[in-house]
Formats: sequence, C-alpha cells, structure tokens
Amino acid sequence: MTVSSLKEGKIMKAFIKKSVLAAILVIPGLLMMMNEAPAAERYNLTVAGASPGGLWSLLGAGLDSALKASYPGSTVTYQTSGGGIPNVAVLARGSADMALIEDSVLQMAREGKPPFREPIGNIQVLSSLYTWAPMQALMRKGFAEEYGIETFADIAKVKPPITIAINKRGNIASNVAADMLDAIGATPEQIESWGGEIIYAASGEQSELIQDRRADMFINSLFINQSSIMQAASNVDLKLLPLSQETISQVNEEAGTHTFVIPGGSYEWAPREIPTISISTTLAVRDDMDEETAYNLTKAFYENYEQIAKVHPAMYRLKPNIMASVEGVPFHPGALRYLKEAGLR
Repeated sequence: MTVSSLKEGKIMKAFIKKSVLAAILVIPGLLMMMNEAPAAERYNLTVAGASPGGLWSLLGAGLDSALKASYPGSTVTYQTSGGGIPNVAVLARGSADMALIEDSVLQMAREGKPPFREPIGNIQVLSSLYTWAPMQALMRKGFAEEYGIETFADIAKVKPPITIAINKRGNIASNVAADMLDAIGATPEQIESWGGEIIYAASGEQSELIQDRRADMFINSLFINQSSIMQAASNVDLKLLPLSQETISQVNEEAGTHTFVIPGGSYEWAPREIPTISISTTLAVRDDMDEETAYNLTKAFYENYEQIAKVHPAMYRLKPNIMASVEGVPFHPGALRYLKEAGLR
C-alpha cells in the first residue's frame, strides 16, 4: 500500500467518525422536535345557511376565513338550505356540522312549539353572530294619519281596514310578526273582520307591496337602513311604529326575542327612539360534537372575529362580548370552557 493510500484511509476514517458523532448529536434533537410538534389540526366542516348570495352565505365565508386563520388548510363549506327552521332538522339529523339558526327558533325547537312536533334537545351553540335585526313595523304615513295611528298598539284600538304584509310562512320573522299582532289583539281573524287582511311575502315583495299601495304596512326583521326599507322610503312616506313595553315583554316571553331600541335619527323620517324587539342569529352545533373540537372552533371564531365582521357593513358591531351573549339556549361545553378562560362568561 502506498503512502498516499494510507493518508487517504486515515482521512476517510476521520470523516466517518465526525459524521457519526454529528448524527449522534443531531438525531435525538430531531426526535424530540418530532415528538413535541404534532401535525397541525385541520377541520373540514359544513355550515347550513339559507339561500346563496345573502348575508348568511357571507357569514359562511367569514367563518371559513376565521377558521383558516387559526388552522391553515381547514375549510368551512356553506350549504344552502331553507333557513333557520329547516336548519334545525338539517343539524339534528347530522346533515351538516354547524348551522345558522335564530335563537327564537332554537327556543321553539327545545320547547317543541309549532312547527316542531316534539322537543328537539340535542342542539347547542358556539356563538351569537348578530343581535341587531329588529322587528320593524313600517306603515304608510298617509294611512297612519288617516286613521290616527301613532303606535303599534293603536292598530287594535282603531280597527282600520288594514292590509299587513309579513314574511312567508316557515320564516321565524313571520312567526314573530304574528306574535306581535296577537299581543295587541289583532289576530288574522280580527283583521279580516275589520275589512283587512294579512299577506305573506318575502322581504323584497313586502317593499314592492307597500310602494304599490297594495299593503298599508309591513312587519319584518331587518337591519336598520336595509335596502328594502330604503327602496320603499324613496317612493312612499313611511312611519315607524313603536311597541309598548307590555307588547315587548309578552313577545319576548313567547318567542324568545329580546328588547331592542332603534336609535332616533336612524331614518330621517324617524327622529325619535323606537322601542321594539329583535331576533338574533346563532352558530349552532349538535351536543355530540367532541368537546375539544368545539373548544378549538370557538377559540378560532372568537379570536378571529374580524374575519367574520368584515363580510358585510351590517356586521360592524360584532365583538366577542356580543358573540358570548346567547341566553336561553345552552352553549356547548367546549365553547363554554373557552368563554370562561377568555373571561366572557
């Protein structure tokens, strides 16, 4: 063996020793890192909403963005549905992981009130999404002046031949509007006896009916300055009727709504505060959702609430304290654990 071969052999042995030593030092560290850093959670969930293109579909996109912010690669897929009342069945039977459902609907479902045939108790909530969709009783100003109507209760006192548009049957706003009329003694039968009638129509149709003077008023759960109101107000003078405290209390008890005050000046033609009631929308889940999953989802949605709030100008009020304000329907234990940790409950 030559001198150069001997040198090359020594160099190779030294290189191998250094490589082995380096591996001995590095591998344990890598193993520790692998053990300490589990794979990131990913969630692929569906949320039942209503028709495509409305606010609820935008909320679905906001929930998707909020979840992705905490768990990259996750998705929330918006699932079109018939709205809050049908969503109870969709969620209860497991056809969606989450659902947008009004708190009034959840109370009706838990108590087994119509249209539910029996109590449905396996639904809980993670969050409220908005609480500011007040029931607005809007009357043509000319009709109000003709019959001397200043408040909602005056309708039953005066007993005018009034045509009132409320939402389509199967929509919670329709049920609540009917409860409001019942509370003042203006049932459909009584209204008919005065020469009037109830028309069941969607929001856009209600606006058209009052503009065409085929309706004297409409009652609906709408955001302040919603387009259907502003469109009607641009073509006919309107009057916004206040509810009495007695009516508010009775409907809140019956329908699970909550008290709301429309600020004075919200419309140029409504300078004074208008007491009324409002319907809230919640993010609901089944009670068999894994507690850790419910905790993680709640944490993601609350800590990234801006992703939800920015989907529409009407959502600017959304804050964690609003999200945690659900009453009458229980939070999922996983959600409640997060709320307590965050000091929101």
